[in-house]
Amino acid sequence: MIIENQNSSNLKIFHFHLIFFISLVIHSCGSIKFTNDYITATSYEKSAETSLSERQNWYNLDISDDSIPGMSVDKAYNELLRGLRADTVIVAVIDTGIDISHEDLQGLIWVNKDEIPNNNIDDDKNGYVDDINGWNYLENAYDETLEMTRLLRDNKTNNRKYNLVENEIEKGKKEYQETLNLLDRYIAGLTDSNRIISEYLGDENFNIEDVNRISSDSLEIKRSKDLIISFNSVGYDLEYLNEGKKIYEEYVMYHYNTNHNGRKSNDNIYDINDTDYGNKNVSNIREDESHSTHVSGIIAGLRGNKLGNKGVNNHVKIMAIRAVPNGDEYDKDIARGIRYAVDNGARIINCSFGKYFSSNPEWVIDAIRYASENDVLIVHGAGNDAKNLDLNKNDNYPNDQYFGNPEFSNTFINVGASSINYNKNIYAVFSDYGKETVDIFAPGVEIYSLLPNNNYDFLSGTSMAAPAVSGVASLIMSYFPKLSAKKIKEIIIESGISIDFEIDGIEENRKVSFKDISKSGKIVNAYNALIMASRSKRK
Repeated sequence: MIIENQNSSNLKIFHFHLIFFISLVIHSCGSIKFTNDYITATSYEKSAETSLSERQNWYNLDISDDSIPGMSVDKAYNELLRGLRADTVIVAVIDTGIDISHEDLQGLIWVNKDEIPNNNIDDDKNGYVDDINGWNYLENAYDETLEMTRLLRDNKTNNRKYNLVENEIEKGKKEYQETLNLLDRYIAGLTDSNRIISEYLGDENFNIEDVNRISSDSLEIKRSKDLIISFNSVGYDLEYLNEGKKIYEEYVMYHYNTNHNGRKSNDNIYDINDTDYGNKNVSNIREDESHSTHVSGIIAGLRGNKLGNKGVNNHVKIMAIRAVPNGDEYDKDIARGIRYAVDNGARIINCSFGKYFSSNPEWVIDAIRYASENDVLIVHGAGNDAKNLDLNKNDNYPNDQYFGNPEFSNTFINVGASSINYNKNIYAVFSDYGKETVDIFAPGVEIYSLLPNNNYDFLSGTSMAAPAVSGVASLIMSYFPKLSAKKIKEIIIESGISIDFEIDGIEENRKVSFKDISKSGKIVNAYNALIMASRSKRK
C-alpha cells in the first residue's frame, strides 16, 4: 500500500510536471514575441519616379525598403506574420451603402448567424428584422441637406446660431452658384475647342502631343490650341470638369436647399427613441454611391487574388451600416449605428464622415462613451477642409472633445491624411489638423481601392486615412486578441514613424513641424505597431 501510494503520488507529480511542460510549450508557441528592430526614417527620398503598381499599393509600402512613406504592411506580412495564426475581427463601417458582392470583398462581409434570412422575423431579438449583414438607416434615401440647412429648415437653431447658420447657407449658395457658372463657361469653351481641333486634325481621338505639334496661322485654331494646353497643364479635361459640375450642382440642389428633405423614413429625426425605421439593404443604391466600398477595400480588399488593391487585413468581417447620405449624416443614425455595431460584436468602428454643425451631439457622445465602455475602438477621419481643429473643437462632429472639455473616450482615434511624398509635401494639403485634436496621420492621398460593380480607382481624403488605421488596428487585434482597445490606440500612436522635418502647406509663407499639427507628430506604421504589441503582451 505504501509503495502503491508513493507510486501514485510520484505519478501525480510527474503528471503535474508533464502538464506544466506541455502548457509551457503551448504558451510559448502561441505567444508572439518579435525581436525585430523598429523602423525609423530620417532622410529617405525616392530617386526614381514611382511606378503605377507602387502608386496603387503605396499605403502598404515601407519607407526604409521602398523609400515610400506607407504603413509597412507588406513588410509586416513578409517578416513578422508569415505562418502565424490570426483571429477574425469584426470591423463595422458606418458609411454609405457597400457593394457587398464586390469580387475583392468575397468572404469578408459580416454575416449575422443568429438571424434567419428573409423571414421577416427578428430572430436574435436585437431590434432589427433580417439584419444579415448590418443595417440601413437611410432606407432608399441618398441626396441630403447639410445639417445647418436642416437646422434652419426645421427651425432648430437658437438665437445665437440662427444668423450664423443663415449667413453660412447664403454664402455657400452664392459661392457654389458662381463656381457653377464658371464651370459652365469652362465646359462650353473646352467643348468648342475640342471640336475645332478635332475637325482641324481630322481625328476625334487626338492627344495633347498632337495639339502641341499644331502650327497654324488661324486665330481660331491658335485660341483653341492654347485653351486645351492651358487646361491640360492643370489636369482639367471635360470628364473632370463635368464631375466637378455635378458636385457643385448637388450643393445647390440639395445641400444648401432649405426646401429639400431627402429623408424617406417616417421617423422623427429629433427623437432618439423613435426607432422603428430602416431596413436590411446595406448595399449601395446607385453606382456613384461608392464611398463605403472604397473604404472597405482599404481595410480588407483581398490580398492574394491578383485583383484590385491589397487591403490591410483579410482576417476581418466587414459589418455594413448604411447611415451616411450624400450630404450630412443624421446624429440619430450615427448614434444608433455605433450602438448597433457594439451590440453585435464589432471591435472596431470606422467613421469616415463628419460635419461642422450638429443638432443632437449628446446622442453621439453617449454612443462613443458606450463604445469605449465596451472596449470598442472608433477610428475617425479628421476632415478635409484644411482647418486647424484646435481653434474651435465644437466645429467638428463627431469628436471626443466636445464643448472644450478633455477627451471623454480613450478608444477614439482622430486621423489626418498624409501623402506619398517623403519631403516637405508629406502633409495632405486638404487635411484638417490640430496639435490637441488630431492624434496621428495616415496615407490618404490618391489611395487605390474598390468601387461598386467590380471597379477600382484612386480617391483622396481623411476618409481614406481612417480605414488605413482601422486596418492596422484590426491587424493588431487579429494577432493579439487580448489587447484592449485602449492599449491598441496607445500602440498605434506611440509606434508611428516620426516626421522630423518641416512641412509646407499649413500656413502661407511659413513652414511648421509635423509635431505642430498632431499630438504624435507621426504617421501610422503597422510593422512597428505589431512589434510593440508583441512586447506589450509579453509584459
